[in-house]
Amino acid sequence: MARNLRSLHLQPTIITIIVIFSFVLLGKFYSGSVNKVNSYSEEANHENNVHHASTRINENHRVDLPEVDTQEVPHNGRENATFITLARNEELEALLQSIDQVEKRFNKNHHYDWVFFNDNDFTEEFIQRVSERVSGEAKFGKIPDQYWGYPDFIDQKKAADTRERMKDVIYGSSESYRFMCRYESGFFWKHPLMDNYRYYWRVEPDIKFTCDIKDDPFRVLRETGKKYGFTLALYEIPFVVGGLWDATREFMEKYPEYIHPHNAIRFARLDGDDQSYNNCHFWSNFEVADLDFFRSEAYEAYFNHLDRSGGFFYDRWGDAPVHSLAVSLLMDRNDLHWFKDVGYYHPPFQNCPVDPVVRQELNCECPNIPDVDPGSWYNFAFESNSCIMDYYIALGRE
Repeated sequence: MARNLRSLHLQPTIITIIVIFSFVLLGKFYSGSVNKVNSYSEEANHENNVHHASTRINENHRVDLPEVDTQEVPHNGRENATFITLARNEELEALLQSIDQVEKRFNKNHHYDWVFFNDNDFTEEFIQRVSERVSGEAKFGKIPDQYWGYPDFIDQKKAADTRERMKDVIYGSSESYRFMCRYESGFFWKHPLMDNYRYYWRVEPDIKFTCDIKDDPFRVLRETGKKYGFTLALYEIPFVVGGLWDATREFMEKYPEYIHPHNAIRFARLDGDDQSYNNCHFWSNFEVADLDFFRSEAYEAYFNHLDRSGGFFYDRWGDAPVHSLAVSLLMDRNDLHWFKDVGYYHPPFQNCPVDPVVRQELNCECPNIPDVDPGSWYNFAFESNSCIMDYYIALGRE
């Protein structure tokens, strides 16, 4: 090499510079290659850990999680969000079916976490089989006793009399159903496993997603600034929400500062009648929402007002009408969002995209419902007992 350089009549100083520069370039190339290999290795380890990790927690063991800004979008491209499910050990098979649906239609491409709640300890079989099916991190939490049971201000004899009186109504005689509805209405976001999440997507056992979900619902909410998303809106059984509207109107009179000036309460009111509830509600077995709304002072005040009235036990208030009245009253009406192109089936109702081109693009398999033309697709939104028109009227889009 020296002979070749001398043949070019280069000065020694120039030769030295060229040699040093060559070593610098080689060093940078080697360093960059090593860093890239290390980066790939770290990513592979992270994905492997996320796929197989699971977390368990109960009311006696609070994990001190690092404080994070729930507004922040994680570096991995996913939103700061999780699926949530309240399930019992005996619902395992129905839950696995739901998980498979979510993974097939959406989460296999995103790997979001999934938080599971139970009022009892999960079995080892439940934890193992669920963790194997979820592509994100599976977390398992036991509901604290203080959130599942009777508060001290409830007359349990009166509550028992109510269950007897309502025994012919679906879930009317169930004590545990009332515990569940109260928990879903006022406490699930207070579990420490939820502390660092901004958004949640609720999934229940034995549901189906009948179309691919290409637009990330969490991202839709963040990018549009919306706070509550749903697929189905329908009328509640009037007999089970006795007193709910009266308690809500009392709240409106007592706390006018919490009522949003551009609310969507028309969704829940009979046309031209401020005194009556039309029984419309968003079906909460599918809801994608901003946890910061439920953590807000306004929602906390609303829930506490309802809770103190005793309606979860002296009637049979569900979490769906409670959530629905809250978002209609305390949010800007434009913060609500109908995920009309999410194919979703929860017996006996389903939502299916209207546009046939969209149904084809999303590989929809919307099942036919009994009493409907066998050759047709079906969308509950256009049935007489759907509240979608009330939703549009509330938004001023008649």
